[in-house]
Amino acid sequence: MSFNSFGHMFRVTTWGESHGPALGATVDGCPPGVDLTEDYIQTFLDRRRPGQSKETTQRKEADAVRILSGVFEGKTTGTPIQLMIENTDQRSKDYGEIARQFRPGHADITYHQKYGLRDYRGGGRSSARETAARVAAGGVAQAVLKALCPTLKITGYMVQMGEKHIDPARFDASQILQNPFFIPDAEAVEEWAAYLQAIRKAHSSVGAKIELLAENVPAGLGAPVYAKMDTDLAAAMMSINAVKGVEIGEGMDAAALSGVENADEIVMGPDGPQYLSNHAGGILGGITTGQPIIMRFAVKPTSSILTPRRSINLDGEAVEVVTKGRHDPCVGIRAVPVAEAMMACVLLDHLLLDRGQTGGKRGHIG
Repeated sequence: MSFNSFGHMFRVTTWGESHGPALGATVDGCPPGVDLTEDYIQTFLDRRRPGQSKETTQRKEADAVRILSGVFEGKTTGTPIQLMIENTDQRSKDYGEIARQFRPGHADITYHQKYGLRDYRGGGRSSARETAARVAAGGVAQAVLKALCPTLKITGYMVQMGEKHIDPARFDASQILQNPFFIPDAEAVEEWAAYLQAIRKAHSSVGAKIELLAENVPAGLGAPVYAKMDTDLAAAMMSINAVKGVEIGEGMDAAALSGVENADEIVMGPDGPQYLSNHAGGILGGITTGQPIIMRFAVKPTSSILTPRRSINLDGEAVEVVTKGRHDPCVGIRAVPVAEAMMACVLLDHLLLDRGQTGGKRGHIG
């Protein structure tokens, strides 16, 4: 009952703490014969890596991944893949003052209530540093998807940061990797940077909303009841640090639609069924339709701020807490590559499940 693993056929277990010597992931269920190198996985980790801009934490970590097992001569063997990332820039002394205090908005108090102790150095397992291991595992998933489903593409981007929203009319996917916010809107970058800098100078932080798009997903992945594609995707996103809400397709806005408006009409096209809209976000009854999967999630403001907040200590005494150290003013920025990694793991997991149950066969239409 350690609850450090996720996935069914493609199963990932993460390990390690924010200020320990290393962290990593064990990936089990990876098919054999897939091209995989440390350099390939590193391309995904480099997008998440801290300290690359003034908009994120200034902790300097190379996040260099090592493959310790499961790969021979550049190909997966089908055995467990062990991935390790060393921590090289810990500053545990930054957390000395909060060793006996509970930081408001953090998991400190709930960890203590559950386990009777906690690793106060950066939060231990509750730290967003743990997500580096997920991104490494996601790199493995991306390699397998590239081999099994080469046209499938996963793209994540920010659509909101605090009061700032992207302009859909200026959506340009080519800009996502050209700015530190992962936003598809080149004109908004300077404005967003000034806004976040003002938040930082006010000793506060801000939340964000991330959107994920998966294109060319095969129809028929998922299951009707307890292994719904949307269930597993939502659980994967909710497991990411600071995520407080997830929606798929129209999401919460579906509550305001009529049945006439919400129903995605179907026509027969030259290559099979075609949908005239995508309010469902590419999933019906827990099973993919073949349309793009569209989902969003909300990330709360970073709880580590320099503004004093009221709390209590281990003795139950009232204290004021100021969280020092190096923290993201908007943790949603680096959540983008983490979300892409989690989506890759879930989609691959369901692709393997489908191959095992149906052999990839599909019901004939037309």
